[in-house]
Amino acid sequence: MTRMRVYKVGLDLQRQPLVLLADEAEQRFLPIWIGPFEAHAIATHLQGQEFARPLTHDLLLSVIAAFGGQLTEVHVTHIEDHVFYALLIIKGPQGLMEIDSRPSDAIALAVRAGAEIFVAETVLEELQILSPDGEAVELDRLRNLLSGLDLGPEEPPEGTEPEELDEE
Repeated sequence: MTRMRVYKVGLDLQRQPLVLLADEAEQRFLPIWIGPFEAHAIATHLQGQEFARPLTHDLLLSVIAAFGGQLTEVHVTHIEDHVFYALLIIKGPQGLMEIDSRPSDAIALAVRAGAEIFVAETVLEELQILSPDGEAVELDRLRNLLSGLDLGPEEPPEGTEPEELDEE
């Protein structure tokens, strides 16, 4: 497993939301196309936006904490039929628990909880944009993706809830 972090979240050239993960050295990148609500949840938290009431991911973390648990890690484990799979690693009173999750929800929870994000080497080998030796073809793919990544407004409109995300 490789430790990664959220590098960017936004819309690609086709206006599809994605989260771009990067390893610590920013040599390996993994794009994961996600839903608009999850993209909004990740982006608003990274921008420090607060809401008067808890959003879904905040609520789930509160429930985990109420039962004595803590989200410690997220693992993007594999991809099957173009679908990513992930696990939430929760430390609780009965020890470690692994809970099946979509990577988009897992990442939204991880950024809120300060949990580590890990990606299986098999996933990176299949889908990473930039190989460890930085092949030129891979660099061009990364530049093309980043050049088209629209991060939207610097600050989302105040009080914007995920249901209000504009899908032009």
